[in-house]
Amino acid sequence: MSTNIFLEIIIIIISIIVSAYLVMAEMAIVSSRKVKLQKMLKDGDKRAQIAIDLYDNPNDFLSVVQVGITLISIIIGAVSGASLSDTLYIYLKHVPYGHTIAMVSVIIITTYITLVIGELVPKRAGLNNPEKISLKISRSLKILTKISRPLLFVLSVSTDFILKLIGSYKKNVDVITEDDVKLLIEEGIEDGTIEKDEEEIIRNVFRLDEQKIDVLMTPRTEIIWIDLEDPQEDMKKRVIQSERSIFPVARDELDNLEGVIQAKDILSSMFLEGEYDIEECIKKPIIVPENLQALDLLKKFKENKEYVHMALIVDEHGSVVGLITLNDFLEGLVGDIPGIDETDDPKAIKRSDDSYLIDGSFQIDRFKDMFQISEKLPEEEDNFTTLAGFILSFLDKIPEEGESFTWKNLKFEVLDMDGHHIDKILVKID
Repeated sequence: MSTNIFLEIIIIIISIIVSAYLVMAEMAIVSSRKVKLQKMLKDGDKRAQIAIDLYDNPNDFLSVVQVGITLISIIIGAVSGASLSDTLYIYLKHVPYGHTIAMVSVIIITTYITLVIGELVPKRAGLNNPEKISLKISRSLKILTKISRPLLFVLSVSTDFILKLIGSYKKNVDVITEDDVKLLIEEGIEDGTIEKDEEEIIRNVFRLDEQKIDVLMTPRTEIIWIDLEDPQEDMKKRVIQSERSIFPVARDELDNLEGVIQAKDILSSMFLEGEYDIEECIKKPIIVPENLQALDLLKKFKENKEYVHMALIVDEHGSVVGLITLNDFLEGLVGDIPGIDETDDPKAIKRSDDSYLIDGSFQIDRFKDMFQISEKLPEEEDNFTTLAGFILSFLDKIPEEGESFTWKNLKFEVLDMDGHHIDKILVKID
């Protein structure tokens, strides 16, 4: 085999390697997540800035890659099509159709090698570790782009002109949506970089942003409040027996609201002065409408100068319909937290037969999470926030004890009624 043949084979090998580099570079930059590159830059890797510049302005480097791959294809085709096929023909000249066989054989071999080594392998490599590869190739790709600037100018102008003609000139703004974040979370869980508890908290943040405060609040019927018309001893008993840390204060009825008191203020008065006056401990309450978004109320808590972490919720007529504490927000993010203010929280208890005994005031969002219900419940447009609300809306009447119904694969049975209030529900999975 002559020196020329060896040289041509070396040219083909180098051409395929260069083609593989360009293909991998293109795939890595295009597939990279800008957020990850920005994090790498923040962590101190200066190469990430070059990769971000290439990502934000793809015209130049894509033109370099395309020109390079096209030229390499031409070189490989010219070398393999002429010299190599002629060399192979020497060994096949006594075979019928030897020249054709030699030509086809060379085309098949070079095409296979070019496809596997020059295309498929580098593309897979670029997709598997796009950000890491982008950092490695960014400087060399930038230098190559600068060298090719005159040619790139002509190609860029031509490309922009054609894109304008077909109406695809403007690049869409890459806005990260809530769905994108959720997708990243799922990827993080698969990779092991995000724990299950972290995923739950992040999802709860998005849910909290969409919720109104009536989902988190304690309804009026369950509010423990202090009546200033009661004897002082009765008020003292209520504070001690309730085991809560903060109470609404009113006269005669809850709608005649005076404010809120905190148990710690009463204790401070008793320790410092030996006696206490509840009215002196009253603080100005946070009062908000029932249609307020949950995160808007959280902002009001942060801005409150009295450090009162309880808000009274009123309807359009000014009547108190519920209350919400800062602890309710914390539970909305991380789930149930045992504490002195949560002794009366609605419960869902799993029994030995895999059925659930659930309080009627159990939040409907928590119920859906428990049974992994992603779709809307029947009549959910009625804006109920509790399991009892769902049952009332579904049945369109006040149920009797022992009444049952089935929805999807869940069987509901009303076990206990407290007057017109649904107290306990048994839920079974059929």
